[in-house]
Amino acid sequence: MPKKFYITTAIDYTNARPHLGHAYEKVLADALARWHRLKGEDVFFLTGTDEHGQKVEQAAGKAGKSPKAFVDELADSFRDLLKKLNISNDDFIRTTEERHKKVCREIWENADRKGEIYRGNYEGLYCTGCEAFYTEKDAVEGKCPIHQRALELVKEESYFFKLSKYQKKIIEHIRKNKEFILPEFRQSEVLNRLKEELKDLSVSRTSFKWGIPLPADKNHVIYVWFDALVNYISALGYPDDKKYKKFWPADVHIIGKDIMWFHAVIWPAILMSAGVSLPKTVLTHGFINIGGEKMSKSRGIVVDPIKIAEEYGTDQFRYFLVKEIATGQDGDFSEELLAEKINSDLADDLGNLLMRVLVLIEKFFDGKIPKQETLESADKKFIGKSGIADEVDNLMLNFETHRALEKIMAFARECNKYLNETEPWKKENESRRQTVLYNLAESLRIIGTLLLPFIPETAGKILAQIGQEKGSLKDAKFKNNTAGKISKGKILFPKVELKKEDPVQKLDLRIAKVLSVEDHPQADKLYVLKVDLGTEKRQLVAGLRDNLKKEEIKGKNIVVVANLKPAKLKGIESNGMLLAAEKNGVVRLLLAEKSKPGDSAYVLEPKPEKQVTIEEFAKIKFEVKNGKVLYNEIPLRTGKEEIKIEIGDGAVVR
Repeated sequence: MPKKFYITTAIDYTNARPHLGHAYEKVLADALARWHRLKGEDVFFLTGTDEHGQKVEQAAGKAGKSPKAFVDELADSFRDLLKKLNISNDDFIRTTEERHKKVCREIWENADRKGEIYRGNYEGLYCTGCEAFYTEKDAVEGKCPIHQRALELVKEESYFFKLSKYQKKIIEHIRKNKEFILPEFRQSEVLNRLKEELKDLSVSRTSFKWGIPLPADKNHVIYVWFDALVNYISALGYPDDKKYKKFWPADVHIIGKDIMWFHAVIWPAILMSAGVSLPKTVLTHGFINIGGEKMSKSRGIVVDPIKIAEEYGTDQFRYFLVKEIATGQDGDFSEELLAEKINSDLADDLGNLLMRVLVLIEKFFDGKIPKQETLESADKKFIGKSGIADEVDNLMLNFETHRALEKIMAFARECNKYLNETEPWKKENESRRQTVLYNLAESLRIIGTLLLPFIPETAGKILAQIGQEKGSLKDAKFKNNTAGKISKGKILFPKVELKKEDPVQKLDLRIAKVLSVEDHPQADKLYVLKVDLGTEKRQLVAGLRDNLKKEEIKGKNIVVVANLKPAKLKGIESNGMLLAAEKNGVVRLLLAEKSKPGDSAYVLEPKPEKQVTIEEFAKIKFEVKNGKVLYNEIPLRTGKEEIKIEIGDGAVVR
């Protein structure tokens, strides 16, 4: 019987469309699932969507849709992502499916029968974004440590699960099973938090209705985490289905660091209560920043992974995500970095190697892989470097996927070095030619096989072009009797032309609410403004005293250049600059009354620099046309509205 391997991702919350973090998690899990299939193991790979909760109910209401219609649409968008990224999942679980609800109710009723569910009242600091409660100690200045939003004090009737009962058992399990939480440094984070008394968990809600009603109390719905986590066994048909009996416990849950506590503490307690074995490993990955900036919808710092895959290629995108983001650590993404890696690693190191070898075999051996003849010391040394399969396997078993991929690419570079040193195209090397080209074709077979989990479509093309079938991991060893007919195809990885950023993308334009307007004590033409940028308050100095009254400015949502180099104007520091338009002595502010303080204003995808100078800003020309503020005919907007202004065409924005 082949060894089983059960791998899951977190199920994605359906309050918004997929983002870059979702793509990374899916590709990471897919590479691991495909690797274990390459080893001949029986793999079950689960992903899906988490569709209940207050956040979904609120988002659906804002969209003017029923929660069910809303989540149906978003579930399709996550399926689209899987298809675009060539993800090989075996199942897609939705928490609105009856098969899932049935298991949730069963787990609940089992805990209730054991006396581990009781009714009470809960009061605490709650983050709707996390669907989680925080202690005052965990909060950062009263804000959620993940979303940086003010926490809401919630008090309501709730059912509780006796989480505290399992505190000692969970601590003991973590200490005895070093592979339970990975990377290792995450173990200490959980254990340090478990030094404090573990309080019972609020596991129901009455403040919203979009959830699974309690079996015995229809006024309550099951709290999202007691619902969502159960997907890992409901998808297998817990407790009687043969899939459950075969694949549970999970070999690895792959999750983001923001939900580590729920998977490393709450989920084990639920399983212990149900008498179910715990997963072997919870592998926690970090966040992905975009161009050094944390993702933020309000600031426009987001990336659509489907568009990236369409523009640059699915395998190119997959390669970058696995290779450039160290497993367990935070990573950084930009289109410039992606293009750089496509051009250097994929086009130069791999694609160029394949094309050179194919061209030489076609020219000198009529497209047939030549036979290997007498080996010289340089050949033996080179062949010795091809035995990387076991090393790559060990790295994959330790979830060091980035290092595993680098090991394969390092061998590709060795192939290029060997080709350059042996120069089989030269007449004086004719006697060595067929041995050298055989060794390179065989090496490409090994590389193509090992790359199947990472860039599956391209790896298949590599094998097909050297006349080989897809094999398994045990085939990724150097042989001296490989034969085949090459089939030269298109260039695998066309070079990508690096995009030049538009200067307007350097600006960090944000909406700010004017809190106060005062006269500058040292200048007759200047005001001193206090503004709220959502996450911070700032002081601005603006030359508007001759044009606008204080009451025309105070309370307005204005547009501010938030990354302008600070400057002192008549002794008072201005930390940013507001934007206004002027024509024939008439001045009007750029306003965004439907937007919130902190929202991003943009015309192209913002890639703000840490700081810009007033001279750099002056080179960027906005114009007013038909009541809109335009840059190269593109309207300035936020995520909620276009910036409108009541002033004549041709007004100058400054």
